[in-house]
Amino acid sequence: MTGSVLTFGETMLLLTGGDTGAVPDLEHMRVDTGGAESNVAIGLVRAGVPTTWIGRVGTDPAGDRVVRDVRDEGVDVVAVADPERSTGIMMKERLADGRTRVTYHRRGSAASAFRPDDLPPGIVESAAFLHVTGITLALSEHARDAVTAAVDRAEAAGVPVSFDVNHRPKLIDADTARERYRAVARRASIVFAGDDEARLVLGIDEAEDTDEASLAHALAALGRGRAVVKLGSRGAVASIDGQLLRRAATPVRVVDPVGAGDAFVAGWLAASLTGAPATEALDRAADAGALACTVESDWRRPDPAALLEPRTDPDVDHAVHDHVDR
Repeated sequence: MTGSVLTFGETMLLLTGGDTGAVPDLEHMRVDTGGAESNVAIGLVRAGVPTTWIGRVGTDPAGDRVVRDVRDEGVDVVAVADPERSTGIMMKERLADGRTRVTYHRRGSAASAFRPDDLPPGIVESAAFLHVTGITLALSEHARDAVTAAVDRAEAAGVPVSFDVNHRPKLIDADTARERYRAVARRASIVFAGDDEARLVLGIDEAEDTDEASLAHALAALGRGRAVVKLGSRGAVASIDGQLLRRAATPVRVVDPVGAGDAFVAGWLAASLTGAPATEALDRAADAGALACTVESDWRRPDPAALLEPRTDPDVDHAVHDHVDR
């Protein structure tokens, strides 16, 4: 399968601390942008896949920056400008204990007002793939309706759906999230989730002794037979039409783990769209996710030379970090 991918969701102005420490202790923060769906779109374009991202922004400088950044990376941008609401903002801190903390200022943002009619006629139906995330499902009732409408349209047109759970516990409670995520996962051709997210979707308590392979198989069975469980520093496991695949994390020098999951998804979809076997798609996804950890940005272009052989430099982190507080 070849063709374009369609995705939509919130991208925000991103302020990143220039030094280690919490925001109250910082003197400077760098201006950037970031959002799960636009991160995937950028990754796909870099892999040679034409991609459209639909976003909702305020008529403000932050919205201008979001649209410019995504468009400058070669993504076809459809931007809905809302004069009544502001573009969301997020802040990223590198804490002294090694964690990366991301906080959001998005309540009532322009993107939270996403509605089904923000998706132009024919745009879903002409896509080769529709990619959606649980973030948009959690933004608001209207945004959830937009995802449902997009999936309805994709299903009617025979367009496969990719769903990344991408759970944000600060946006939505677990029970409501589970209901919404399961509704989309059942209709998705491929489902992506972290192991904790897979447990949430499946209703499996953290205390239950369920291995990653079982999670992948159960998640695939919930949907249409294909699921990938992202394990951060432990790699990934996939259940593809009943076959179990495993992949260790690609070793890199870790700078910033935020955005790695989105790059992983982009790598998988790009490979799949060229007809590559699932084993190759998993390899490309793992490499893409690892490379995303080597730059201080959700999506800035990494250097492929950052991929390392496991035997080298003792100062190197040989796993992708996943210590992110959202």
